[in-house]
Amino acid sequence: MNKDAIKAGLHTRSQVLGAAHVATSMNADDFSKPLEELVSEYCWHEIWNRPGLDRRTRSAINVAMLTALNRPQQLKLHIQGAINNGLSKQEVQEILLQTAVYCGVPAGMDAFKAARLAFAELETQSLEPSAGGADHA
Repeated sequence: MNKDAIKAGLHTRSQVLGAAHVATSMNADDFSKPLEELVSEYCWHEIWNRPGLDRRTRSAINVAMLTALNRPQQLKLHIQGAINNGLSKQEVQEILLQTAVYCGVPAGMDAFKAARLAFAELETQSLEPSAGGADHA
């Protein structure tokens, strides 16, 4: 593992998902820590820090993919990240509607539930879901 790449990935991961989430994730036990390092290095550094797409676009893609895979826990987290990356609540809604049609209504129903939970958590944190956030390449 490349420690510099892990550090860069952790920085990006914190900007998108929040420092509290990353601190919790990295407080993994000996069994899970290698996975967290792998995710930080490859997902969050090697992919998220590539110049080809901005973070807003990457977030939109992740919301659609996680809906298609019917992974509501990860979807909820990435919806919060999408808001941090500048997507509006209405844009998330449109992504979820389109994926419901192409990926199946049951996945769409779970995605809308995850989105409601994500928005509720953001509101609890005194963040405005429609305000958006950083938009970095």
